[in-house]
Amino acid sequence: MQLKRMQKTDWYLVGILILSAFLYGWGIWDAGSANSYYTAAITSMTKSWSNFWYGAFDPAGFITVDKPPVALWLMAISAKIFGVHGWSVVLPSVLSGIGSVYLMYKLLAPKFGLWAGRIGALILTLTPTVVANSRTNNMDAILVFFLLLAVYILQKAVAKKNIWLVIVSFGLIGVGFNIKMLQAFMILPAMLVYYWVAIKLPWKKKIAWLVVGMASLSIFTVAYPLAVDSVDQSSRPYIGSSQTNSLMELAFGYNGTERLLGQSTGTGGAFPGMGSTKKSTGTQKNNGTPSGKKPSGSAPTGKMTGQAPSGKAPTGQQNGGKAPTGTPPNQSTNKNANQAKGKAPGQSGKMTRQAQGGQGGGNSAFAIGSAGPFRLFQSDLGSQIGWYLPLAILGLIAGWFGFRKRGTKWYHVSEEQSEVLLWAGWFVPVYGFFSVASFFHPYYTIMLAPAIAALTAIGVAAVVKMSAQSNKESMIARIVVSVAVLTTLLLQAYYVWSYYQIISIILIIVAIGLSIWWLLPRQINNKIKIVLSAISILLMAGWWSLTPTLSHNSAAIPAASPSLLSQTGSSDMGGEVNNQLLSYTKKHQGNAKYLFATTDSNSASGYIIKSGKAVMAIGGYNGTDPTMSLSEFKKLVKSGQLKYFVMGNNSKTSSGQISKILTWVKKNGTKVTYSSSTSNQSSPTQQMGGQSQSTTLYDLSNIYE
Repeated sequence: MQLKRMQKTDWYLVGILILSAFLYGWGIWDAGSANSYYTAAITSMTKSWSNFWYGAFDPAGFITVDKPPVALWLMAISAKIFGVHGWSVVLPSVLSGIGSVYLMYKLLAPKFGLWAGRIGALILTLTPTVVANSRTNNMDAILVFFLLLAVYILQKAVAKKNIWLVIVSFGLIGVGFNIKMLQAFMILPAMLVYYWVAIKLPWKKKIAWLVVGMASLSIFTVAYPLAVDSVDQSSRPYIGSSQTNSLMELAFGYNGTERLLGQSTGTGGAFPGMGSTKKSTGTQKNNGTPSGKKPSGSAPTGKMTGQAPSGKAPTGQQNGGKAPTGTPPNQSTNKNANQAKGKAPGQSGKMTRQAQGGQGGGNSAFAIGSAGPFRLFQSDLGSQIGWYLPLAILGLIAGWFGFRKRGTKWYHVSEEQSEVLLWAGWFVPVYGFFSVASFFHPYYTIMLAPAIAALTAIGVAAVVKMSAQSNKESMIARIVVSVAVLTTLLLQAYYVWSYYQIISIILIIVAIGLSIWWLLPRQINNKIKIVLSAISILLMAGWWSLTPTLSHNSAAIPAASPSLLSQTGSSDMGGEVNNQLLSYTKKHQGNAKYLFATTDSNSASGYIIKSGKAVMAIGGYNGTDPTMSLSEFKKLVKSGQLKYFVMGNNSKTSSGQISKILTWVKKNGTKVTYSSSTSNQSSPTQQMGGQSQSTTLYDLSNIYE
């Protein structure tokens, strides 16, 4: 029996899973604080059940992070078991990435054969943004795993005609909502279409089951947000990045419509340059530059964006040459952005070109190219997700026509075509969203990776089937493969040109040669063509995917790029501390509830991680959340719960009540000399993940004496 089981083991799959484990997990011991914003929350969540339940950013439970806590729950459990380390908070993402590869195989192999499953799993494994995402403690890799699990269970529900599996499947989308909110709903149209077309039930029962599935979706979606929002606001943390202290408002506002239309809250103004339908003009109207995970007032830097502070500058792009360029988010004339080029206090002066605009790499936090139907082919996003896009598009077409039922009406859908509909339903809406959306980060495009991998594998299976048919279909199959190889390699040459011009030229030559070769009638060396084509397509995409692994990179803004190779370890936009300031405030904290307060989460995260003490980020992530009024802040100081205030990264861009609090602190607080390098006349700066962070400390304890 054991021997029989061994014979059934797909060793190709085992090899692919080992490869994915290496790419996603190797070097995570150098993850540092990974995304310190979430690592600080994980640190806080391990300290109390209340913090765990709400996803509190700080140990005192003053404010939450800007997402629901399901993914953070998994990370906090890992941190509770192994301790809070970079590798322990990243581990759930690593496992989710590997799990996604396995699910891709299981989704494809039963319907299209073992090689389709292997190809889909390998393409997903070697997608650069998948590797980069699976090495961080951001939520995206975990979200993709849950979405694939939902689709896998729905596929089983259709095959077995099991209502309970339908309930579980749609319920998992609700769980996904509580990982990253409306992003989980992007695949809902695909699931609905697939369910309706694929399941063979009387239409009344089909509708009844669907209603039950939607009820499950609704319950799992809103149960947690409504539970949180129903709690008295004084008895729970403030909901970070919301304007009304509501999870539901956060879901449909900051994490909802603003992702499509552009951010208009939390920064004092919208960011019209992010993904506008026109080319960037360099006239950004807000006072801050896109910085880190969300817009803030600090200039972007190579470290913040996950890039090397001094990498090899991609050739061909510095003088507007022939290299691919994307459209960065209007940074050229922004005052802070100009300071970032070497003039801002606390900067190392080693800011890469990618950090200034992300051209040719998709490496800046908001380098998302120009909105339009070909945005995902542009280098900003394409270098992360676009390597197999032509294969996926042609695979969709080939899969639909290659698996059609012969001799039936056009509206009769075969079992294989229903699977094509599933993945097309995933691919098209997500592709459309990223083509027009205004406020997202390049690494969000991991949402497209499963559909691209699946459609590529289905396309290969369809071509193989067509080549075994009549001479006419065999010729069509060769034309499809020829076009697929040519367009894919030319697109990859476009991405590669930014770093390796010679290799790019070689790819162009190989593309032309292989495309002509595929048009020739079948020959005895057909296997050689297949192997050469596969190697050519996977080679440079695999190299891009390998760069985060080789550099041990676990970035807050994850990206894959050869520029990573000149740095090692975590690339964060926060997380560093001024040790002298930390030592002073710990020594003099006394009975105060908070070690100190500061403007924003990035200014607080490193101190929370290192000390485990409560640091209040009064303005949330962007320093602008309306968490409290000036009068409430005064009461906090008067009661002795807060003795110190640090002017953080976003002190210059804070507005509303937060701005009033800062003005009051500066007017009434006493500047503290906490080290020999600090005086009452000048404010020292500390390099904070590449941002210029003022570490001016104000003592508030004497105000009411």
